[in-house]
Amino acid sequence: MKFNKQQWSWIFYDWANSGYGIIVTTAVLPVYFKAVAQSSGVTPANATAYWGYANSLGTLLVSILAPVLGALADYPKAKKRLLNIFSMVGMLMTLGLSVMPTGAWQWLLGIYILSIIGYSGGNLFYDSFLTDVAPDNQMDRLSAYGYGFGYLGGVLAFILFLVLQLTNGFGQLSSYGVARWSFALAAAWWIIFYIPLLKNVHQVYALKANAHPVAASFKRVWSTLKHIKKYRAAAWFLVAYFFYIDGVDTIFTMATSIGMDMGITTTTLMLVLLVVQLVAFPFSILYGWLARKTSTRTGILIGIIIYFGICLYALRLSTATDFWILAVLVGTSQGGIQALSRSYFGRLIPKQSGSEFFGFYNILGKFSAVMGPVLVGIVTQMTGKSTIGAASLSILFLIGLVIFMALPYLSQQPTPKS
Repeated sequence: MKFNKQQWSWIFYDWANSGYGIIVTTAVLPVYFKAVAQSSGVTPANATAYWGYANSLGTLLVSILAPVLGALADYPKAKKRLLNIFSMVGMLMTLGLSVMPTGAWQWLLGIYILSIIGYSGGNLFYDSFLTDVAPDNQMDRLSAYGYGFGYLGGVLAFILFLVLQLTNGFGQLSSYGVARWSFALAAAWWIIFYIPLLKNVHQVYALKANAHPVAASFKRVWSTLKHIKKYRAAAWFLVAYFFYIDGVDTIFTMATSIGMDMGITTTTLMLVLLVVQLVAFPFSILYGWLARKTSTRTGILIGIIIYFGICLYALRLSTATDFWILAVLVGTSQGGIQALSRSYFGRLIPKQSGSEFFGFYNILGKFSAVMGPVLVGIVTQMTGKSTIGAASLSILFLIGLVIFMALPYLSQQPTPKS
C-alpha cells in the first residue's frame, strides 16, 4: 500500500515540528531558561516554578479552547486556515526565542508560552486532517508513519544540535549562543518541512458554510455535550484514553527525574533520549502493520499491556542497565499506542465534525498530563522511592485497559464515498 503526495505531505508535518518538541520543550530551553533566569537573580526554586507555570498556562489555554477551535475548523476551508495561523505563530515565536537577550527572561517565558499555543493548536488541526487524507482502512498505517517519521525527524534535528553543542558552534559560539542557534534550527526545521502540507493537503469533509461560524461553533460544542449518548463509543474511548495516555505521557516526562535519582549523568540521559526516539521510529510503523494484520483495537491493547509491564519493571530499577532496558521498552510502544489511538478515534467520529471531536481528544490528552505526575509525586513522597512512584502508574493503565476492552472492533474496510 503506497501513500500519495497528499498523505506524505501530511506525514511530514510531524517531522516538521519534531525539532520544536525535542529541542525546545525537552532538551534545551528548560536548561537555558533556568540558567538565564538565575543569572538575573531568580532563585533556582522560583525558576523551576516559573517554568512549570508557563508550560501549564500555554497548554491550558489551548486545551480549554480546543473543542470550539475544532468546531470552527469544520467549516469549509477553515481547517487549513487555522492550521496555518497556529503553525505560523509557533514558528515565529520559536524564532523569537533565538533573539531574546539573556537578561530578558520574562520576555523569553512569554514568547515560549505563545510558542506552546502555536505548537499545540497546530497539532489539533494536523490530527484532525487525518480524516481528510485517509480512508478508514489506511488510517492506522498513515497515523503510525506520521508518528514514526516524527521521531526520526526529531532524531536528526537533535543530532544537528549535538554537533553544535559538542563543537561549541565550530568554535564560534558560547553555551548561550549554542542554545539560541538551536532555537533558530528548530524554527527553520518547522518552516521548511511544513511547505509540503501547505501546498498539497486540503480539507475534504466540511459542514455547510455559516454566516456566524464562531457563535455556531459554541452552539455545536454544547449540543454535542448534551447529546453525547449518540456517540457512546467515542465518549467511552476518550475516558479510556484519558487514563492510559496519562500513564504514557507521565513515564516520558518523569523519566529524567527518575534517572537523576538513580545517579545517571545528564550526558547519559541525553543519549537515552536519543535512543528512545530512534527505537520509536521503526516500532511506530510496526504498530501500523500490526493493526492491519490484526485490528486497531488489538494493537492498542498490546500497547497498554506493554506499558503495564513497564510500570511493574520499574520496581526493580537499580542500575543504569535496568534504566536502559526500561527506556528501550518505552521506545517500542510510545509512538505506536499514540498513533493507533489517533486512528481508532478518527474512525469512530463523524467526518464532517472531525475537528470538533479531535478538540475533545486534544483537551483530554492535555488534561490527563496532570493526574499522573501528581500520583507519582505522592507515592514517591510516601515511600521515598521514585521507582515505586513510577510503578504506581500501573493503576492508570489497568483502568484504561478495563474500559478499552469493552469497546468494539472496527471494520478495516474503506470508508464508503458519500
